[in-house]
Amino acid sequence: MKIISPRPSHPGIYLAVFLAILLTGCKSAPPPTAEVAVTKATVSDAATAGAAEYAPEEMKSAREKLDRANQAMAAKDYKLAKQLSIEAQADAELARSKANSAKAQQAADALQDDIRVMREELDRNNRNK
Repeated sequence: MKIISPRPSHPGIYLAVFLAILLTGCKSAPPPTAEVAVTKATVSDAATAGAAEYAPEEMKSAREKLDRANQAMAAKDYKLAKQLSIEAQADAELARSKANSAKAQQAADALQDDIRVMREELDRNNRNK
């Protein structure tokens, strides 16, 4: 009587099954189309906020990374495209924040000048009475 073993007789079968499972689980990442679109909008918003004037280095970095993300998308290197998109978005948000901060500082400085002028005017009027 021959005993049938529940294990396959060839160890290569284990390797083949393992490789099949491994390859099935290692599908490439999906294209980060939405992430790149959001980044493009964020870079555009930063430019509209005056970031090119107030934060030129950050804006340049954001644009370069967005361009590289688009190139990575075209090359189907989706992992790199997503990473560059995230970095470009962070650079654009920093640029926009710096621009908004600089504009707020300019507005505060203008208000301080207006207050100084008004005080001088009041002092002059009080001395003439």
